[in-house]
Amino acid sequence: MEEELIGIKNTALSFILEAEDLENLEETKLQFLGRSGKLTLALKEIIKVPVEKRKEFGLLANEVKQTIEDAIEIQKSKLKTQKLGKIVGKIDVTNPGIKPLLGHLHLVTQAIEEITNIFEKISFEKLRYPEVEWDWYVFEALNFPDNHPARDDWETFFIKGNADPKKGPMLLAPHTSGGQIREMERKQKPPIRMLNIAKCYRRQSDISHSPMFHQFEGLVVDKDISITNLKGTLDYFVKSWFGEKRQSRIRPYHFQFTEPSFEVDVSCGVCKGLGCKLCKAGWLEMGGAGMVHPNVLKAGGIDPNKYTGFAFGWGVERVLMMREGLKIDDLRILYSNNLEFLQQF
Repeated sequence: MEEELIGIKNTALSFILEAEDLENLEETKLQFLGRSGKLTLALKEIIKVPVEKRKEFGLLANEVKQTIEDAIEIQKSKLKTQKLGKIVGKIDVTNPGIKPLLGHLHLVTQAIEEITNIFEKISFEKLRYPEVEWDWYVFEALNFPDNHPARDDWETFFIKGNADPKKGPMLLAPHTSGGQIREMERKQKPPIRMLNIAKCYRRQSDISHSPMFHQFEGLVVDKDISITNLKGTLDYFVKSWFGEKRQSRIRPYHFQFTEPSFEVDVSCGVCKGLGCKLCKAGWLEMGGAGMVHPNVLKAGGIDPNKYTGFAFGWGVERVLMMREGLKIDDLRILYSNNLEFLQQF
């Protein structure tokens, strides 16, 4: 039996080396290792081997099988290389190279970089605070009452797990405003000029909302900060982002963490403020802003009797879609992985 195995091995190696193509090599493999292959049939004869020699026979059989399999793989690699050489033929080194396809940053990432550059020019410090946050930073410290609708399960993604005795339950941050408290805790003492850009999560999905989106949060705290400072910052961003001809305005509104609070509008780039079907009497709503509420300053460890501040928070995707020349009808297409759309930018 041992001599038979050695004979099968030598014959198989000879056939493998003589194989002229991959098809011929595959036939050789089946001839020796297939269901009815010579080695396969020989191994079935192990029951005829005396019990005391079966172990020795088994080791030899495995060695023969492994040797044949290794030889097949080596010959297969050689045949593939030869085939490729015949296809490619001679290489003309004077031919121009083929440029590889290059990717680029996602449209939203490009917007984040540009927004960052705009605010860094007026001394804002770019930061990023947690996306998985405690209730204290997202709601409690921002002056939200216990019964506020935003704290409902249908509005915010809460995370299952044990709540912190002091900071409450854990959740996915629905806005970047929680970064205000963390930044005040970090700095401890003004002046503060923060730009917090991060992902946010809300239970909303339609042409102007996505369950995951990006916000950029601005916070300035110092002595004698007023609405005038806020308005000047808004005008600076609008003209830097939309162009010198665009204007901004603020309207009274209500937010829990600012007092007074404002909605920020930018003049329509289509009708130039005259009014059209795309805007409200010549204006487009951009986001919220206001003077930091005294209770929020206290929660951040800042004395509201000495310092004042302003804050604003807007969606990156929103200001991107409002940009002149971009015709994006559905915000969700930004995250659709549609290469036909993304490659335009």
